[in-house]
Amino acid sequence: MELIDLHTHSTASDGSFNPEELVLLAKKTGLKAIALTDHDTVEGLDKFLETGKKINLETIPGVELSAYFEKGTLHILGYFLDYHNKTFLSRLKSFQEARAERNPKIIKKLQDLGIAITYEEVKLVSGGGQIGRPHIARVLVEKGIVKDFDTAFEQFLKKGAPAYVEKERIEPKECIEMIIAANGIPVLAHPFTLHLDNEALEAFIKKLKNWGLGGIEVYYTEHTPEQTAYYIQLAQKFELCITGGSDFHGKNKEGIILGKGYGNLEVPYYLLERLKEKWEKDYKGV
Repeated sequence: MELIDLHTHSTASDGSFNPEELVLLAKKTGLKAIALTDHDTVEGLDKFLETGKKINLETIPGVELSAYFEKGTLHILGYFLDYHNKTFLSRLKSFQEARAERNPKIIKKLQDLGIAITYEEVKLVSGGGQIGRPHIARVLVEKGIVKDFDTAFEQFLKKGAPAYVEKERIEPKECIEMIIAANGIPVLAHPFTLHLDNEALEAFIKKLKNWGLGGIEVYYTEHTPEQTAYYIQLAQKFELCITGGSDFHGKNKEGIILGKGYGNLEVPYYLLERLKEKWEKDYKGV
């Protein structure tokens, strides 16, 4: 079966592989196609697409936007978007400025907790890309403050933890509209992070669909078989595309293998074909 990965991150945001390395790894892994979906940035896409063309591997331009959601974490993936769109880029810039303001606040909270960590140390491990919480977690691990990334997030960095700082997020509707305005197709990422029961999730997806949602990330590294089965039902009920990805961050998210997640992930190529068909029919010329 020909496999793909539609959820990955590079050094342009909080991954440890640069865009070129990511494409080369996908080729080596045997994937037929890969999308780059960095957090709130499209800075890696030119090199990503250029490398894909060079080595004859299908590469899909993407992004992962953070939207406001009180109960949990809401991310919207955008695929095939015109990432040179000036309005889109202007809005992204405001996201990046907010992210830049957030990280020193997290560092300050850690310092107030008695942890010896500096912004310069975190900047060093970021490789020059956008700094994110995985970079902070990596420094905490390297300094022996925590044993691994999961512990860093659980103990200090996740929502509700002592060093967590909320970042600027836009409303879900605006998030979807941003992607559509850039001729992309919006997809709900990892629905389990919304922390909704089935009834509430169904109602929320209906609302997102009315705003223009085009798909659901059904196959994901951390979804249980029961969750995956339910998300398939929701996608079918609301006539949404099914997508999937590993959320690969390289060294910055331990244990996740490109295209395979924790070894339990397989995303077939035909899902990408269906996503392209829907994009061309409903979103490309908007």
